[in-house]
Amino acid sequence: MYNDLFSIGPFTVHTYGLFVAIGIISGFLVTERRGKKMGIDVSRLDSLAIAFVIAGFIGSKLLYTLTRIKDIMADPSLMISLSDGWVVWGGIIGGLIGGYIYCRMHKMNFWQQVDLIIPSVALAQGFGRIGCFFAGCCYGVETTSVLGVVFPEGSLAPAGIRLLPTQLICSVFDFALFFVLIYLVRKKKNVFEGEVGIWYLAAYSFGRFVIEFFRGDLIRGGINGLSTSQIISLIMGAVCIGLLVYLPKRQKKLQNK
Repeated sequence: MYNDLFSIGPFTVHTYGLFVAIGIISGFLVTERRGKKMGIDVSRLDSLAIAFVIAGFIGSKLLYTLTRIKDIMADPSLMISLSDGWVVWGGIIGGLIGGYIYCRMHKMNFWQQVDLIIPSVALAQGFGRIGCFFAGCCYGVETTSVLGVVFPEGSLAPAGIRLLPTQLICSVFDFALFFVLIYLVRKKKNVFEGEVGIWYLAAYSFGRFVIEFFRGDLIRGGINGLSTSQIISLIMGAVCIGLLVYLPKRQKKLQNK
């Protein structure tokens, strides 16, 4: 759509990068405000957020590399593209790993921090998907529906074809997930630490698995008709079920000590 906003000399501001930045900043501000209201120490939130973001970007690029290893070996420049080449699941997993390492290093309660931060992850993803729409990446299958969008020449999506805007569908889903998680936190006291984070992962796994059937960028790879993200969604769904069983028992043991 309109991926290039403006240029200053050799420097170009891309709509995709702008919305990613808006998502990260919005997520941080919301997390900080919620943390203060909940009485959680947010003195290290800025450093923790940086750890999440950097590890998330690394994880996102790494998973993208794994799904397109042959193409990248043929054209290494694909690795340095900032407007394409990111896989959300890689970002989520990488961010959680980075956050866990940071929390361990600074003796912070990892699961408490996850519950605090994770709704804002959904918020940031909502903005990020709008950026995807402007860039034309993560596009949907060809459609005759009135919801279809025709991308112009120069977009990452095929030009001149009416495509389902799965980017915007994902964005709506992510924003809705953010508000649902915030509502649940306000209306219900957590049964165990990590509950909000796990429900996010479970809901995102389900939503992503379904939406993937309508994605048209099959270059991302897959196995037996399922995309890489669908396979990860199935694995994460199973992990969430295990954690929903394990973490309440773990917390009960800690409380009985």
